[in-house]
Amino acid sequence: QVQLVESGGGSVQAGGSLRLSCAISGVTDSWYCMAWFRQAPGKEREGVAQLEGVAQLESGGRITYADSAKGRFTISVDYAKNTLDLQMNSLQPEDTGMYYCTASQNSACTAYGLNWRFEFWGQGAQVTIYS
Repeated sequence: QVQLVESGGGSVQAGGSLRLSCAISGVTDSWYCMAWFRQAPGKEREGVAQLEGVAQLESGGRITYADSAKGRFTISVDYAKNTLDLQMNSLQPEDTGMYYCTASQNSACTAYGLNWRFEFWGQGAQVTIYS
């Protein structure tokens, strides 16, 4: 059974950094897309960063960032630990929210990027940035 479990959330002062990890159970190289989303209080969930799966990355697959994440966030896969990670730097209060790890085994996701309806989701990790 597929399971995604996030860790690494917390509270930091504006300008600080956090690293989120998502432990993935299942065969990593069967994923076509993996991504991080977030949801701020009272707002809709939004995509933060997405990467195409193991096989796609090795053949030139893409990494996509939301404009709000460009230059500050880095998405990556730790193949040894089987985790999807999100390094977040220069955090601001508007980055506050619940962060979700997600993945898809449908190859169509590569055409939709962060607009894709991912099938598998973690429970979320809270990130709070205070000024």
